[in-house]
Amino acid sequence: MPAVIDLFSGAGGFSLGFKRRGFLISAAVENFPPAVRTYRINFPETELLAKDVKKVSAEELPREIDVVIAGPPCEAFTASNPNRRKRPLDRLYKDPSGMLMLEAVRLIALLKPKIFIIENVPEVAAPVIRSALAKEFRRIGYPKVYFNLLQAENYGCPSLRRRVFISNVEIRPEPTVIKPVTVREALKGLPPPGSNGVPNHRLTPISRRRLLQISRLRQGEALVRYRGAGGRTYRNWVRLIPDKPAPPVLGNSRFIHPWEDRLLTVREQARLMGFPDDHVFLGGLKNQYDMVGEAVPVPLAEAIAESILETLEEL
Repeated sequence: MPAVIDLFSGAGGFSLGFKRRGFLISAAVENFPPAVRTYRINFPETELLAKDVKKVSAEELPREIDVVIAGPPCEAFTASNPNRRKRPLDRLYKDPSGMLMLEAVRLIALLKPKIFIIENVPEVAAPVIRSALAKEFRRIGYPKVYFNLLQAENYGCPSLRRRVFISNVEIRPEPTVIKPVTVREALKGLPPPGSNGVPNHRLTPISRRRLLQISRLRQGEALVRYRGAGGRTYRNWVRLIPDKPAPPVLGNSRFIHPWEDRLLTVREQARLMGFPDDHVFLGGLKNQYDMVGEAVPVPLAEAIAESILETLEEL
């Protein structure tokens, strides 16, 4: 059973995909208190180091690890951040959030896994950043680095999501679905919000003014628009189209139910990321939504894990 450590583990979407494919999740590193509690309740068998990754030493890490998976913050790189630094290398070497990518490199150097996989937004593959990261990995003994671009909806995730997976091996899992899973299919079978037995499935309070505004929205329309880096416009508070996948689920995403004048519950939003209903999210409502949107979608993580299993057999 190959051993895995999950860096920046968050709520555990990446871990869950690998666990489902038979990997042993030996350890995880996370320091955001709600995420720490969330991870521990869902992965009680995993040793979780609740510590700032910058302060993790070699003595605190497991001795033998086959695979490192990591999801460092993307704020420094994503085009949806209006305050993103203009110079690409500054995002990696000067932005405190972006520099956490280098902490992942540092821990990979200490762990020396057979395979590492780092998830982030596609913008991290910008030529200058890509070249800099490849140099960092060559420095620690990994001469080949691949920037694998994958789309979550090709693997059964009910929401659109393009992400880069930086690795020392090629990751090209075969699509697992012929057509994307829709919002209607994802939400099917859930009882009304507030029903007993379904965690994280309660209504999110909104003002009367907002209620009136969303009552006027048609499917596919958005209540909120904001500008990201470079002036690109992004949408939020979108009324979902039932027979299509949802738009990308981000940490700040809030979606309006296709037919009801209300926001999706955390549980409904978690379903859009492929989480099972028994995966519990702890902390305040905002923290719960954030953890869902910042996770690696579980179906995509599982497809990657299956691909890595095959690669490990060939090594």
